[in-house]
Amino acid sequence: MIGPSQVILVDCDVRRRAAIAHFISGHGFHVEPFEAPEELKGRWPSNGLVLVHDDGVTVPALTDNLVQSGNWLPVIAFDEEPVPRRIVNAILAGAIDYIVWPFVDAVLTDTLAHAQERADSVGNARLREAAARSRIDRLSRREREVLSGVAAGHSNRVIAEQLAISP
Repeated sequence: MIGPSQVILVDCDVRRRAAIAHFISGHGFHVEPFEAPEELKGRWPSNGLVLVHDDGVTVPALTDNLVQSGNWLPVIAFDEEPVPRRIVNAILAGAIDYIVWPFVDAVLTDTLAHAQERADSVGNARLREAAARSRIDRLSRREREVLSGVAAGHSNRVIAEQLAISP
C-alpha cells in the first residue's frame, strides 16, 4: 500500500523515470515507478501521490483510470518544456499541480507537500466524486436519461412522458 510519503511515478521514458525515481527517493520518498497508467489497473493504491509525465495523453488517461477505480489520489503532472495550453489541459483533466523537470529541490518538496495537504483537505470529497462517476459510468443509456430527468427536478410522470415510457 502506498503511504503519504510515497510517490507513484508514471513515465514512459525509462531513463527519465529512473532519474526521477532516484531524485525523489533521495528526498525521503518511496517511489513506485510505472511505465503507463494501464499498469495500475485493478491494483490502484488507496493513498499516496501520483507524479505523471504530461505527454498530452497520459494525464487524462490516468485521471480516467482513477475515476473508474473509484479512487482519488492527488496528481502532479510534469514535463521538461511545458507549454501553457498543456498545463491548462492537465489541470482541467484533474491534475492539482504542474512541475518542470529537471526538478529543483525546494520546488519539488513544496509541490509534494502542497499535494499532500490538498489530499488531506479535499481527498474525501474527490473520492466520493470518483465513486459517483464510476457508478454513473455503469448505468445504461436509458438509466442515464432517467437520471438526467431526476437531476433536472422532473417528476416520474414528466420523465416518463419525455422518454415515452411507463412511469
